[in-house]
Amino acid sequence: VQLQASGGGLVQPGGSLRLSCVASGFSLAGYPVGWFRQAPGKEREGVSCIGSADEGSYYSYSVKGRFTISRDNAKNTMYLQMNNLLPEDTAVYYCAVGTRPATFALDDYIYWGQGTLVTVSS
Repeated sequence: VQLQASGGGLVQPGGSLRLSCVASGFSLAGYPVGWFRQAPGKEREGVSCIGSADEGSYYSYSVKGRFTISRDNAKNTMYLQMNNLLPEDTAVYYCAVGTRPATFALDDYIYWGQGTLVTVSS
């Protein structure tokens, strides 16, 4: 079982990035999935999550209206489109597979990717 996240990098404020997370060794279909981030010196926090059958997506207050989560079960991949990035979005972003939808509780997620670094700076 592996989750491989990619798409991070250095971007200027106001810019966009699209993160991808490919699952291998199991099927994403049937699982809720989510994106989390951890900034230096801070705890890991939930950014967005979506149910197994796209039955609802949820966002943290700080990213709502700027980020969009999606999934393509046929490609065994989840995505996070990030627009209008702000310096405070700088963090390592992690994808994760959960056991129930609509939650940002870390204990509800059983598989984690290795993280991809997003740096927003001019």
